[in-house]
Amino acid sequence: MNRIIIIAISIFSVILSGIHPLYGQSDSIKKRVPVNKKVPDSEKNQILSRHSDEYWAIKEEQMGDSIRLLQLKYELLKLGANDDKKKQSIDTERYQIRIKDSIRKVLQRLKVDSLKTIFPGYPVILSDDTLFYIYAKMGSYSPEERANAVSERISKLADDYYFKEDSLTVAVSELSNDINYKDETITSIAEPDAVWMNSTKEQLAENYRTRIILGIGKYQKLNSWPALIRDFAMAVLVLTVLILIIFLINKIFKRIKNRIEKQRGGALRGIKIRNYEFLDTNRQLSLIFSLAKLVKWIIILTVIYLTLPVILGIFQWTGGLAAKLISYFLNPVKHILISVWYYLPNFFTIIVLIIFFRYLLRILHYFKNEIERGALKIPGFYVDWANPTFQIIRVLILAFALIIIFPYLPGSDSQIFKGVSVFLGVIFTFGSAGALGNIVAGLVLTYMRAYKIGDRVKIGEATGDVVEKSLLVTRIKTIKNEIVSIPNSTVMNSHTTNFSAEAEEHGLIIHTTVTIGYENPWRKIHDLLIKAALATDLIDKDPAPFVIQTSLDDFYVSYQINAYTRDANKQHITYSVLHENIQDMFNEAGVEIMSAHYKYIRDGNQSTVPPDHLPDDYVTPAFRVKPLTKEDNS
Repeated sequence: MNRIIIIAISIFSVILSGIHPLYGQSDSIKKRVPVNKKVPDSEKNQILSRHSDEYWAIKEEQMGDSIRLLQLKYELLKLGANDDKKKQSIDTERYQIRIKDSIRKVLQRLKVDSLKTIFPGYPVILSDDTLFYIYAKMGSYSPEERANAVSERISKLADDYYFKEDSLTVAVSELSNDINYKDETITSIAEPDAVWMNSTKEQLAENYRTRIILGIGKYQKLNSWPALIRDFAMAVLVLTVLILIIFLINKIFKRIKNRIEKQRGGALRGIKIRNYEFLDTNRQLSLIFSLAKLVKWIIILTVIYLTLPVILGIFQWTGGLAAKLISYFLNPVKHILISVWYYLPNFFTIIVLIIFFRYLLRILHYFKNEIERGALKIPGFYVDWANPTFQIIRVLILAFALIIIFPYLPGSDSQIFKGVSVFLGVIFTFGSAGALGNIVAGLVLTYMRAYKIGDRVKIGEATGDVVEKSLLVTRIKTIKNEIVSIPNSTVMNSHTTNFSAEAEEHGLIIHTTVTIGYENPWRKIHDLLIKAALATDLIDKDPAPFVIQTSLDDFYVSYQINAYTRDANKQHITYSVLHENIQDMFNEAGVEIMSAHYKYIRDGNQSTVPPDHLPDDYVTPAFRVKPLTKEDNS
């Protein structure tokens, strides 16, 4: 009973205190290095090397405990028959040492198993075959350095044509079992190596010796002359099959091209979109041939790429390149498929959002059409506001949709995507300051209703009909068929005269001024001007034309004829016809039209009235000479 209590207390104390710091580090290692996660070689070397150092420290403790057991055994032999109490004390201490050693071995095994799940060790490689792994440090050599050195030595043995497996022996020394070939040590197996592999030094050394012999035998067999000849023959066969496949591909595509050529003028008649011929027959055939050629070369290059790993895999020294070539093709495909699979929820979300905003715009477009055709009337909202308002709302909705969809786009959270977005934003901000000003001015002009398409306007010095009104620019067509483009910001800063705004409803008043001498009665002049206006086709009879005397100058009176017209866009023609009629009316009435600086002396000067309108007996007045009288001389 006492022994059981002592054993339990010993186990509990060992577990609580820890035999060595090594066992207190297991959990921290697991937390620091998760299972199945790639560990840097430097960190792995440090942990494995530290484990080896700790193992030898524990080994020294075991040796000390062994010496203490021998001492206790010697003391027990020296005791007499009456020293029962002393014997019990020695037995208790011996049990504690043995239990401590047992627990130490169990924890050491657990620690090794734990590290194995984290670190795969460093492989000893011959060609592409891994013979075994090295975990433990030996002397100043880390596990990685040991693995590289052993791999190099075994490679030299494999290249030795005279290699004999009987010369590969195991030599037993005090601290290790050495695998030697003649006088050279290939590798040494110490206690830490045996602990890692859960074996003894002797068994592990024989196991490694067998693996080395089998690996070298396989390597030399694969690189023998019969094997090389067989591999070259296989490679030639694969190349021959590849050439035949390429030949068949070319032949198949040649037949396809001939069949497509036969469809010229039949199924292939070009591509038309309404009245626009997008592609004629020749261009359509050329496009189809180009696509067929592209598909052919993609198939050929794919076959060649897939054949290369087969050829490289035939030879022992290029087997690794074959695996790499396949991985170069399969890894991107695998990555793309996995990315597409995980992106599907976001993709469906984007589709739903696009459908929602698309139908929202359709509903708004329907209301826009209803307002334009007059079916839907909103108080204070003009018909010509419908389209620009719809366009503004459309832009805002699209911008809002883009903001919502943006987080669901692939790569939207990457730094490159964000950098490009910021760059485009900066370019748009600094490069479109003038454009934004014109856009704002265009919106203001739209809701000011200063003019509409087809109006005759005067903007600054330009006069003509409005042919285009966009957010950026207003274009007018002059009577000389000149197109004048005026930025909307310039329109906002200029005064605009709209001749058509009131023409249809109230009429546009056109006016022109003539100057007539004082000798002609003003009532007669009024009558002639009104008759001339009424004789003009584009001038309305109601309201009737009227005359205003604008000034009484030194040599003449200024008469202004005012008349109404409904066609403001033809006012230049109206003015021309009106001027013609005024001249005819005044000439028929024998009234001379005086220009601003015209002065006449009636004696000796012919009238300015054209001869066709003068009387048949008209004679140019002669100079009148009056003799001086006495009153004149005085």
